[in-house]
Amino acid sequence: MGSTSAEHDNENQSTESANTESRNTAGLGRRDLIKRSAALGLISVPTMSFLSACASSGGDSGSKAKAGKKTAKNPLGVNETAQMEFVLFDGGFGKEYAQDAVKIYQKDFPKAKVKFSATQKIQSTLQPRFNQGTPPDLIDNSGAEQMDMGVLVGKSQLSDLTPLLDAPSYDDPGKKVRDTLRPGIVEMGQFDGNPVWIMYYAYTVYGVWYSQKALDSLDAEYPKTWDEMLAVCEKAKKKGMAGWTYAGKYPYYIPFSLYPMIGKVGGREVLDAIDNLEPNAWKNPAVKACFDAYYELYKKGYILKGTPGLDHIQSQTAWAKGKALFIPNGSWVENESANVIPADFNLAVSAPTGIDSSDKMPFGTIWASGGEPFIVPAKAKNPEGGMEQLRIMLSEASSKNFTSKVKSLTAYNGGTSGISLTPGLTSGVAALKLAGDNVLNPRLQDWYVQLQKEQIGVAGLGEMMAGRLTPAEAIKKIQGFADAAAKDSSIKHYKHQ
Repeated sequence: MGSTSAEHDNENQSTESANTESRNTAGLGRRDLIKRSAALGLISVPTMSFLSACASSGGDSGSKAKAGKKTAKNPLGVNETAQMEFVLFDGGFGKEYAQDAVKIYQKDFPKAKVKFSATQKIQSTLQPRFNQGTPPDLIDNSGAEQMDMGVLVGKSQLSDLTPLLDAPSYDDPGKKVRDTLRPGIVEMGQFDGNPVWIMYYAYTVYGVWYSQKALDSLDAEYPKTWDEMLAVCEKAKKKGMAGWTYAGKYPYYIPFSLYPMIGKVGGREVLDAIDNLEPNAWKNPAVKACFDAYYELYKKGYILKGTPGLDHIQSQTAWAKGKALFIPNGSWVENESANVIPADFNLAVSAPTGIDSSDKMPFGTIWASGGEPFIVPAKAKNPEGGMEQLRIMLSEASSKNFTSKVKSLTAYNGGTSGISLTPGLTSGVAALKLAGDNVLNPRLQDWYVQLQKEQIGVAGLGEMMAGRLTPAEAIKKIQGFADAAAKDSSIKHYKHQ
């Protein structure tokens, strides 16, 4: 969610200061995405009509930079004197990792001017430039004001990144960039067919985050079944600690643990049907079982009092101070909450708790995917330069730099050797190892931003977890939102291939 990011966001931040944005993320930044895919912001997600306006194709792109000569050192044929403009989402991952990569670009192309800037307001800053046909060459499209990826792709606003993926990697001329990436990264950037429109740079582990120290103090292990979860929450309650908290103002964080739980209980095909906007997808028994389980947390008083009024920073701070045991989040939380997590917290993440032994997938099934979505606009003046900057960022050195500075993995499949991993990152790597092939990647936050955030998140899950809707009412409402999106001809629709 923007991300993603993370946000997605990738995603959303509680203040305008870069300090409180201290993670993305986004996607998930959130970043992500959602990714940071991320979901991190104070303001509400723009409506679809507003997002569509942002991606209108009006304006004149002006003159594109003349392509340079392709050489072994310049495989994308970057014009060595052309300006390259890079706009970064100013989220929890900070700016330093990107600025370091820009320095490498400047070293490789000393005659080229690089214009680098960072903002939390991606949408409002760049919407006019897309309309005018004068967008930057590379954008980290994450945070609360993430531009809708489905709209951008549907209106042909993005460059196909296949030339980047097929170019030699920055480290090894004998290996293509695509062959250095983590599984699923290329597919995430595809919406219809073979073109790849997005390069998700961060690699986010979503799940249930907690203090191992706090869990040990309860003489408890991480619960694998829902009965065990309720028992752990009851133990916590007796010691004055809530079982759960979450970003009540941005309840689209709840799916970071709820969606993979649905997949674990009912199988990945249940999540695929939801992503595909299939009729009655939300009425699957696995969805009802998981909604009932989460609602039980509310009914039994295991949610931190006041949670529906907390934003992501406030909920994370309360959790870090020991007021709640569990929080659904993405791996950006370690960096974003670094200033409030105690030194002896022993941060850990787990795949979601299931219902019982009848679940279709094993314990360890987790949601992990790309976050921090980078795009090269179709009307960029120097698209080769934007892709070259990404090629640099996908090198081992830049990946290690990112991981060591922001406590998150990248899309580069490696980059951790020789680095002292933090507790959260160590736990995330272990969770991925436990999951093996049981890694899920729900796409709603990438394909249908408004549906995921405003409707499913705020109007559906947020209302249910605050006790204002029953699970049955929430499912009926969410199914209605999904049906409306499926019938909306103004929305570009996507399906799992």
